[in-house]
Amino acid sequence: MIKSKNKDKMKILDCTLRDGGYYTNWDFDKSIVDAYIEASNILPIDYLEVGYRNNSSKEYMGKYGYCPIYELEDLRKKSRKKLVVMINEKNVRPSDLDKLLIPIKGLVDMIRIAIDPKNFDRAVLLAEAVKKEGFEVGFNTMYMSKWKDYEGFFSKLKNINEIADLFCMLDSYGGISPADISEILHIVRENTSCPIGFHGHNNLEMGLINTLTAIELGVDYVDATILGMGRGAGNLKMELLLTYLNKHKDLHVDFNILGDVISSFMPLFCKYEWGTNLPYMLSGANSLPQKDVMEWVSNRVYSFNSIVRALDNRKDKLVDNAKYPLLSVKHCDNVVIVGGGENAVCHKEGIKEFISNHSSVAVIFATARNASHYMDLSCEQFYCLIGSEGKRLLRIIGSKPLNGICVLPPYPRMMGTDVPLFIQPNTYELKKMDFSNPSCRDSCTAIALQTALAFHPNNVYLVGYDGYPGAVLSEKEVTLTTENRELFMECESLLGKPLVSLTPSLYKELNVESIYQYI
Repeated sequence: MIKSKNKDKMKILDCTLRDGGYYTNWDFDKSIVDAYIEASNILPIDYLEVGYRNNSSKEYMGKYGYCPIYELEDLRKKSRKKLVVMINEKNVRPSDLDKLLIPIKGLVDMIRIAIDPKNFDRAVLLAEAVKKEGFEVGFNTMYMSKWKDYEGFFSKLKNINEIADLFCMLDSYGGISPADISEILHIVRENTSCPIGFHGHNNLEMGLINTLTAIELGVDYVDATILGMGRGAGNLKMELLLTYLNKHKDLHVDFNILGDVISSFMPLFCKYEWGTNLPYMLSGANSLPQKDVMEWVSNRVYSFNSIVRALDNRKDKLVDNAKYPLLSVKHCDNVVIVGGGENAVCHKEGIKEFISNHSSVAVIFATARNASHYMDLSCEQFYCLIGSEGKRLLRIIGSKPLNGICVLPPYPRMMGTDVPLFIQPNTYELKKMDFSNPSCRDSCTAIALQTALAFHPNNVYLVGYDGYPGAVLSEKEVTLTTENRELFMECESLLGKPLVSLTPSLYKELNVESIYQYI
């Protein structure tokens, strides 16, 4: 039996479906959820946080991002544990509760409210409204490592004693230490008498030791997830917590059942590969935003060096770490943009013949992936440096002098500037971006098209923009395809004429012609 300061048994809350949903868009296969519920019924877990109740949104969230009534009814029938859903204070008001919470009375035991400390006063009003509906109320207060920076925050905790069934301390950045736990918990206890919990993220692999410290100091609740599944670097592994408590606190654990539920989630781990890495470590240590890091690591082809540089800039409050001369070019009749598709290699002889037959032509490599096949060209060549492209170019060129110009997005750059030393003398930056979508600043295609426009060309040709075949595309492929399509259409509008692909392409926005008709 693990005792809390309130002399009741310390409770364990599993939030796998809620926190893990940041990787799956809150979609989980029914077989996984059933295995999870089955195992939780036997394991010494007290609460299951199964997702969010959200207002309508324009972005996609799966079943457990909304927790429809039919699903909660099914979970209620199957689960012997208390059920929890979360609402996010930033987009939920007391007037929304008729729609979000009234229909789920009797199905859910606790409502946890995600709270930004700067909105704590507003959160208290929301919590009061939730409490009136008969739910247990949890204050999930984020950014624990920065609480001391919010003037008067701790004194506000006295306002929650009659409302909160749980005040949960969230190490949102995953960067606090056991000493921080001790100090902050002491201050919290001085200012409130309600039960206290701890939710640790694992950026610095401190989730276990911080949670154990909180347990030894007598917290009432601790959070964990299966395989540590959770936003960014993830959370404390439930299996690690239970194994420790079994050994050192005599907590009974059925390890066969624990092994079964781990096996159920293992395919998701293999697919999404959550866990810490250098960018997450740096962001955790310096309390930097996790949302951006997760997007950079998961959805973009950025090098760790680029991400670390961007985080280092934020830590030092720099908008960028380097500035380069502005790109200046003369008019060119024809521009050829080389993408990373196989067709740029399959048709390389024809492409090079086409280029050789034109006296006024510039070649722009949106990615250096296929650049090695064109190193013998004598015309002007330009290399777009986004993400890890600088390192890729370095591997291709080796010790040879660079025949061409490297082009960066306009200053300042989201990812900072990661340019290998040997190409810095040949590096320039664009003055501006004409494309309206801000996310396109770090798109290889956007930089290539913007560079092409600088020549005021008569024609812009593309090769190696194959598109992705198949009926089912990965999330990354869908994102890139959509982005490229938007860029093509906007560039055509700015250019005043269609873009022409001289190699096979699945992009319907491009006019596809055969390169061989020109040679």
